[in-house]
Amino acid sequence: MYIVTIVISILLGLAFLLAGMAKVRRQEPLTGTLEGLGVGPSLQRTVGVLEVLGGFGVALGLLVQPLGIAAAVGLVLMMIGALIFHAKVHDSAKNSIGAFLLLALAGVVTALQVATV
Repeated sequence: MYIVTIVISILLGLAFLLAGMAKVRRQEPLTGTLEGLGVGPSLQRTVGVLEVLGGFGVALGLLVQPLGIAAAVGLVLMMIGALIFHAKVHDSAKNSIGAFLLLALAGVVTALQVATV
């Protein structure tokens, strides 16, 4: 089970690192999509920085488990927030699936890291 935890944690870390960097750099079309959800430029950068830190935290959590667990829980909470933004504007399921999948993956990583303590 430890190998699965390593692989999924690294994948989750990379996904959030890439997503966070795109937000910090304010890359299109992501910027337009987020503005359509009501996420302003300063919140986009803040979320981006938190995603980058969470991605690193999950990966480093393989060496320091409390950090990995805290980072994974933080990413779960961020994705819940993302889904709330999608729901507020009545966004389609198709547009919300990315946030839902990242929420699920972050939940799995949280459970796996807790189970391997």
